[in-house]
Amino acid sequence: MLGTTNLEVFIAAGLLLNITPGADILFIASKSAAQGTKAGIIAALGIGAGCLVHILFAAFGLSVVLATSALAFTAVKLAGAVYLIYLGVSTLLSLRKKPAAEVTAAGIPQPYCRIFRQAVLVNALNPKVALFFMAFLPQFVSPESARPALSFIFLGCLFNFNGTLVNIVFATCSAKIAGKFKHYRTPGRLLTSGVGGLFIWLGVRLALTTQR
Repeated sequence: MLGTTNLEVFIAAGLLLNITPGADILFIASKSAAQGTKAGIIAALGIGAGCLVHILFAAFGLSVVLATSALAFTAVKLAGAVYLIYLGVSTLLSLRKKPAAEVTAAGIPQPYCRIFRQAVLVNALNPKVALFFMAFLPQFVSPESARPALSFIFLGCLFNFNGTLVNIVFATCSAKIAGKFKHYRTPGRLLTSGVGGLFIWLGVRLALTTQR
């Protein structure tokens, strides 16, 4: 189909990869826990939008720049790391802006448009995602494909669609679990603090990532 091969294997492998914990899932879980299912779904859609950037990069060979240019890789890597650390610090500082009595497991609400923008950046500024697509997608493009770029886009969009569905399910489950603690202030503060710390840790880990 559209110059692809082993499509069933691609779908199965993609689903397994989509449930692997990372910055994307953490971001979706934090927004679901803070503001409910709708916020989590918006975060999942934002992650999917950011993933489209990497799909187009892979399709038209731009990911090769990140793989071969140390300067480009470092620039994108540091931008992503700084943004994750910024999210973590902002999350921790938000606890100081609200009295303890107002911080429950519902967390500090944010506008949905802001959640979407943040989600796009969390994914788009992660060079590891770009390198993943460049390494993963070619394995399922047929050598006889007349239009390799179209095959890349098809596979990337299929991976993204399945991943978005998985993330929406994850967002719904996270919201339901967090809802059980919505009336308790201490778990809310601990949850917010933990999410902030994890974002900072992921940012530091990304900053220390090597190109190969």
